Amino acid sequence: MSQKIPNYIKYIFTNVFFLFAYIFFFRALFYFLLADLDNISNLELQKAIFLGIRFDLKLAILTFFPATILILIANHNFFKKVIYKRIASIYLVLCYLILTLFYLFDFGYYEYLAIRLDASSLRFLSDIKISSQVLIESYPIYKGIFGLLILCFIIYKYAIFIYNLCSKIHQEIVAKLKLVYFIFTILLFSFGIYNSVTHYPLRWSEAFFSENNALNQFTLNPVLYFFDSFAFRSEGVDLEKFKTYYPVIAKHLNIPVDTVNFEKKITFKNPYKKKPNVIFVMLESTGTAPMSFYGNPLNSTPKMDSLMKESLSFSKFYVHKPGTAGSVFASITGLPDIEDVKTASRNPMIIDQRIIFDQYNGYEKLYFLGGSANWANIRGVFQSNIKDLKIYEEGSFEEENRADVWGIDDYDLFKESDKELKKLHQKGKPFIAYIQTATNHMPFTVPNKKESFVPILEHEIDEETLLKGGFRSLGQLNGIRYLDFNIARFLERTKKSGYYENSIFAFFGDHRGGMKKLNFLKNNEDDLGIQVHHVPFFIHAPKYVKPQEIKKYAKLIDIFPTVTSLAKIDYTNYTLGRDLLDRKTTNTAAFVYTQSKGEKAVGIIKDGFYYEKTNTTKKSSLYSLQTNTIDDIKFLKPNITLQMDSLLSAYYHSTKYLYFNNKKSPN
Repeated sequence: MSQKIPNYIKYIFTNVFFLFAYIFFFRALFYFLLADLDNISNLELQKAIFLGIRFDLKLAILTFFPATILILIANHNFFKKVIYKRIASIYLVLCYLILTLFYLFDFGYYEYLAIRLDASSLRFLSDIKISSQVLIESYPIYKGIFGLLILCFIIYKYAIFIYNLCSKIHQEIVAKLKLVYFIFTILLFSFGIYNSVTHYPLRWSEAFFSENNALNQFTLNPVLYFFDSFAFRSEGVDLEKFKTYYPVIAKHLNIPVDTVNFEKKITFKNPYKKKPNVIFVMLESTGTAPMSFYGNPLNSTPKMDSLMKESLSFSKFYVHKPGTAGSVFASITGLPDIEDVKTASRNPMIIDQRIIFDQYNGYEKLYFLGGSANWANIRGVFQSNIKDLKIYEEGSFEEENRADVWGIDDYDLFKESDKELKKLHQKGKPFIAYIQTATNHMPFTVPNKKESFVPILEHEIDEETLLKGGFRSLGQLNGIRYLDFNIARFLERTKKSGYYENSIFAFFGDHRGGMKKLNFLKNNEDDLGIQVHHVPFFIHAPKYVKPQEIKKYAKLIDIFPTVTSLAKIDYTNYTLGRDLLDRKTTNTAAFVYTQSKGEKAVGIIKDGFYYEKTNTTKKSSLYSLQTNTIDDIKFLKPNITLQMDSLLSAYYHSTKYLYFNNKKSPN
């Protein structure tokens, strides 16, 4: 059978195999020489090795893929022209040399910092003279160079040997069969690079599955990790500016001014004898504007309207970045997402944080979503930060009816979530759960009928009526109505399951979806570009809190300190979030990351004003939120402008600082 396989196909797979073996050799070397994996369970270690093999195979295929394309095009002619032999030999020598250098630098980097090589290592090139001197004084560089030359010679001889071995076989293959081999090889290698049977490819975030950071570091492939983090290589902290503005944020947060310390330890003398359950529900694409509770004329959310009247609600609550991934990152870590490149969840250098979610000692910790946690590398945000977290995602549920690209719809998500929470309640175990909805998002896959819910049909509403509510489509209106139905239905289930009374439900929007002109608004938020950040946040817990509307300016990173304090659970807050129910929390503000005329910008909302500054050109503007106009009044209000500018800069540079200085101690 193997004799029928073309010689150039054998050549391709032989080289990929030896590349994989070489890469895996360095993984084994790392395991025996550097990885401190004592007290790791066999199950976790097996998972790490299996994931590591997948990463290594992906790298091996990627490394040889350019040569593969050339060989497939040349096919049998590849062994007839000397030029191909030279190209292949030089290419292989370069591949092995570059891989070796990567791993050598990775080993030294890990020995120094206990993390795998990432793009932030390029900072050492800023002073090449000092870095070179340290390298020469710390390692046998000259012996190493000699060793690399020997390696190059050996690889060159290996390349010639493999080429000559495969070229001895002469075969005549018809054109159709060549096409079959071409397609088969491309598809197989493409799958090897994708390396997943789910809707998301193999990503670096899957390596962060354990609470043990050393095991996560072992799982990573440093070459892939380096290039994954390359887009974020310049996203560091300006220490001088941080130190300049630290006193401003310290005064604002009521923390020590004379020394950099964001740690705020919260303890309760009389905690609840029976620990309350805590359930966070992220409302996909739900801002204040689509909700009838906040003035939308289409009666879009009647059930949530009633619920909010029975809850503690925050009418001036804002998310930092108008996107789901950014809001998930911020809500979990307690740090705003201010990454210029994509989202903070995708930055492998900042996901390891000390967070409040992880401090729910004695609680079962759960994360529910209808699709895959690989989306936007969210898995890394959760699993690298929360010990003993159980993730329920596509493939984890008893009943699964995939609705669209986002997985199962919200009705089924809530139904399956309730099943798991009910089991824990019956066992007498308190729990904290994070449920991430998705159906209120394009393509708005709303069922024709679901129990009492029936969507509005096209002949039942005209475009003019939709426009009055600012909705872009009937699907968007039905999406928010379906979410509204599912929230009420979920609470009905919790009552029937028995854990409603002893639970604290925190509902919050992740951002507002795209809408048309919001003529019903009585403010200028939409014109200023911050209405998309304005979302609902309400806490429903009749046993623990009375209905009330709180008009403090609030932000997404405040939700965990607020809810955890309400549950009287001891915790230490290391971030910029605040307990909104603390009487001392009076001087509040909302911090947003936005765009101003196409340029990335940050803004602060406080005391009826909105101050905005662009990140590159540093253009700034001050607006009053008490009017419908968008006139820049910074020259009319110089004192307020100066105060807002200082606080905005303090939030921005403190966030950058904490990205890299709020990490957990290595296990």
